[in-house]
Amino acid sequence: MNLTALFLNCTLKRSPDISNTQALIDKVAALLSEQGVTSDSIRVTDYRVAFGVSSDEGDGDQWPEILEQVKACDILVVAMPIWFGVRSSVAQLVMERLDGTYAEGDPVTGQYPLYGKVGGVIVTGNEDGAHDCCANTLFNLTHLGCVVPPNVDCYWVGDAGPGPSYLAAEGDKHLYTNRTARYMAHNLVWAAKMLKSNPPDINLKELDSQAKAVSR
Repeated sequence: MNLTALFLNCTLKRSPDISNTQALIDKVAALLSEQGVTSDSIRVTDYRVAFGVSSDEGDGDQWPEILEQVKACDILVVAMPIWFGVRSSVAQLVMERLDGTYAEGDPVTGQYPLYGKVGGVIVTGNEDGAHDCCANTLFNLTHLGCVVPPNVDCYWVGDAGPGPSYLAAEGDKHLYTNRTARYMAHNLVWAAKMLKSNPPDINLKELDSQAKAVSR
């Protein structure tokens, strides 16, 4: 079974600056590769992504290029650093732009484009906030149509306040992060295989009609 994964790196840095988030992405991507999954990574800041909640904001907006790859993947992982205790502004921008997919439901079933995909999240930072980033992002992905299996969040955080980040602190040797990276990779693949063999057959349009019939 051919599976593909897409990582959206929501670092605030542009290439070629070193990204700690990318380092953790690479670890998880390598674990996916061991299971036969092909991965691609997009650094969102390398694109001109406009603010908005539609799939194309025009005037040079490059989000449609990213969205095309999102729609094509089986596994979608949103990766981000923590800033001021919450997910990066780039991660927030990505989730707001994904909101546009609500308007692109299947003409027969109404399913959104992210239906049938598996979602996960990666977080890095040298302060607290990882649980908040994971909780909000995974919740958003479920509403957009993704299936979120168990244990598909992987994060590394250092001591609170200024200090070394993932690479400088040798976070690649951190037991908890190495454990959750493996949990994440295997659960993502398990769920993606299941969905590939048994795609969702939910008809949202029929359910909408039923809801309207009993609502005022």
